Amino acid sequence: MSHVSSNGRDLTVRYAFIQFAFWMNFASIVGFASIYLLNAGFSNTQIGIMSAAAGIFSALLQPVIASYADKASSPSLKKITLFVSAIPLAFSVLLNISGRSRIFTGLFYGGCIAFLQVLTPMINSLGMESLNQGRKLNFGISRGMGSLAYAVAAYFLGILVDKKGPATVPPVILLGFGLLIVFVLIFPFQKVPHKVTDSSAKDTAPSGILTFFIKYKRFTVVLIGCVLLYISHVFINNFTFQIIEPKGGTSSSMGVAMALGSVLELPTMFLFGYMLKKARCDFWFRISGIFFTLKILFSLLVTNMTAFYAVQLFQVGGWALIAVSSVYYVNSIMEPEDAIKGQAYITMTYTLGSVLGALLGGTLLDHVGVDAMLIYGTIAAFIGAVLLLLASEKPRQTE
Repeated sequence: MSHVSSNGRDLTVRYAFIQFAFWMNFASIVGFASIYLLNAGFSNTQIGIMSAAAGIFSALLQPVIASYADKASSPSLKKITLFVSAIPLAFSVLLNISGRSRIFTGLFYGGCIAFLQVLTPMINSLGMESLNQGRKLNFGISRGMGSLAYAVAAYFLGILVDKKGPATVPPVILLGFGLLIVFVLIFPFQKVPHKVTDSSAKDTAPSGILTFFIKYKRFTVVLIGCVLLYISHVFINNFTFQIIEPKGGTSSSMGVAMALGSVLELPTMFLFGYMLKKARCDFWFRISGIFFTLKILFSLLVTNMTAFYAVQLFQVGGWALIAVSSVYYVNSIMEPEDAIKGQAYITMTYTLGSVLGALLGGTLLDHVGVDAMLIYGTIAAFIGAVLLLLASEKPRQTE
């Protein structure tokens, strides 16, 4: 590993570029899905079904790729990430040239959503694996740059869509995936296989799915809690435009709200290393559920855009906190041979939350309206928060 730079600042900057490109993609693909797809002729229910299908596909693929990446004989995580990133890059190219075909638009846009979710645990594991190798990298600051990217992309894309129309979304998606591949290429990552001796081979082999959940019983309950929290999160994020229209919002004000929420995430992410010195990662992970519940509750209660902007303050302890603390939490309770798989499963909770949130959200919007959707989301978030409070466990190792 001597040829790989060990300078903490340099490594943090390079990893921050990866997070920047990745979350720029999230803003354009997920944040503006409703506006783009409604304009392409899809109904809310159809958007929900398409997003759910993409989520199911990624949920099936994530543990397969993670199990493969955990094997000592597999290529490095960096090579696997580059290969997987090339697939949505191709979809984004096709999306830009597919014209007005609803079938192709749905397939290519759905493909971008699916592989964006597949990439999430891989991007997180690139940072965690580097930390596990003893290299200096500030994950919180790097992830904070991802939120900054989300804010910048959401704000400017909101203005572009307002002025030029939804056709501006696909070129931004293409740019995001292109940048992601470039930044992963220049990130100095080296695979370090887990040491396995003959006498310990049985204990250190990557766990199968059933064995994994028997081994980490309380983690299973935590995963269920996260799914419920993310359902509420998806209700707000995927259907922001529908939520703010009755409050007097436009696509431009939607971009402002998304950008504001992302900017408010920055202090939590940038200071998370300091926060870990004050309390363990499981503490921060637990309380994140409370803020998810408060955000969707007040999204229901407020009646105008000024108040809706103020609701974004809950992002500080909600998404911002769980996005960083969950990665540290999983890394701290997993054995090394299960680390990538653990990150995949925690990411799958977002994927499953996206599937259920997209299906339920679209259906509820079309049949009973925005308020009913937000009431169901508040109930889901409350139950999820309780499960996180009760089931989260003390880390096996210090962060």
